[in-house]
Amino acid sequence: MKTLLLTLISSSLIVANLHGGEEGKAWSASDKAKQFVKDTVVIGFFASPWGTGWTEDKHLHDYLKRSRAAGITGHSMTLAAGSYTFDNFLAEHQKYRSTMAQTPEKYVFVRTIRDIEHAHITGKTAVIWNSQTSTIIDGDLKKIATLKDMGIASIILAYNDLFRAGSGSLAEFNGSDVGVTPWGLAIVDEMVKHGIIVDLSHMGPITTMGIMDHMEAKHPGVPMIFSHSLPAALYTDSPNATARGCYRNISNKEAVRCAKSGGYVSPTFTEWMMDGIWPDNITPAQCADMVDFYVKLVGVDHVGIASDDMFTTKPTMNFVNANPNLYNDDGYMVRAFKAGADGCGELAKILAAVTDELWKRGYTDEYLQKIYGGNKMRVYREVWEGVPPENEPIDPTKRREVIDELRAKWLSR
Repeated sequence: MKTLLLTLISSSLIVANLHGGEEGKAWSASDKAKQFVKDTVVIGFFASPWGTGWTEDKHLHDYLKRSRAAGITGHSMTLAAGSYTFDNFLAEHQKYRSTMAQTPEKYVFVRTIRDIEHAHITGKTAVIWNSQTSTIIDGDLKKIATLKDMGIASIILAYNDLFRAGSGSLAEFNGSDVGVTPWGLAIVDEMVKHGIIVDLSHMGPITTMGIMDHMEAKHPGVPMIFSHSLPAALYTDSPNATARGCYRNISNKEAVRCAKSGGYVSPTFTEWMMDGIWPDNITPAQCADMVDFYVKLVGVDHVGIASDDMFTTKPTMNFVNANPNLYNDDGYMVRAFKAGADGCGELAKILAAVTDELWKRGYTDEYLQKIYGGNKMRVYREVWEGVPPENEPIDPTKRREVIDELRAKWLSR
């Protein structure tokens, strides 16, 4: 009964994404770093459900306005998680779209990487839809094509718990060895057919390894991603690290295997997943540590960034603190929250400072352009458009004169 209740609560509150940028710290940075972020294609990850992350239209407008002003080109935005049905997905999609329709000139709904380039050039926000669950197809594989037509760019099969498609990270943390199921692999096949990215975040290692076995055997060369996952090994030796670690973090083996598919791994600037560190305000140096760890592990061509941010954590934090027994994680999450780790590094407030930090560590502009958006653009182009990886997309930041001319024309309208 508790497992069922947790699943239902997860689907309505997205309880594992308990972090918000509204309360997060804004870090100072050099003017050079601020301008670099504005000049670079930056693609984040925004996981804020209506009703818990943002509760008023103004919240979404304010967050995305602040994001775009800081130079964030766009975000992969979550429309569904947990055990959402197709109707739940449609309602969330409609709420986002109707709110954005109040200022339609500010958004580009992405289908190809040219849409992202267009958003970058014109100062709009690129909207890339994702689903953190496969339950939204309601047992009907034909809905995968419909989701593609609606702009879904990536899907996670199982969100933390145990589902028909396979076992999530929390389920495997508690001993489930089901792994990915034949139904889950059938979904994967449909996703590949229709050009939807296979996202491995939120799932347990048995499930992710099973998916990768299947992809390598049946769809060799098709890249997979970890859209927002921290490296477990970065925190193993922390003085206050827990015995079992954070159930959401991934092993080096998973990250390396994902990169070998041609995909990328994106650390999330999320405080509660930093096992044993649990900072009250994640620092630019700690964000740089995450990026640097993955770059050294899998190479600069296979690393991205993700804040996994929400507008605010207050509604969900109140619920978690009032119902600690609903989360079968050895009390990990509540301990992390009590330590103050209830936020994340909102890209608009921290990325320029992270840029200064990575420059100090010897990262070149070219490396940062890849990490902030270029590597994602390559995977998007390959999966969405079927373009072989050797045909690299042109980085808009390298077309400086063309971009400046187009931007000047746009702003003069």
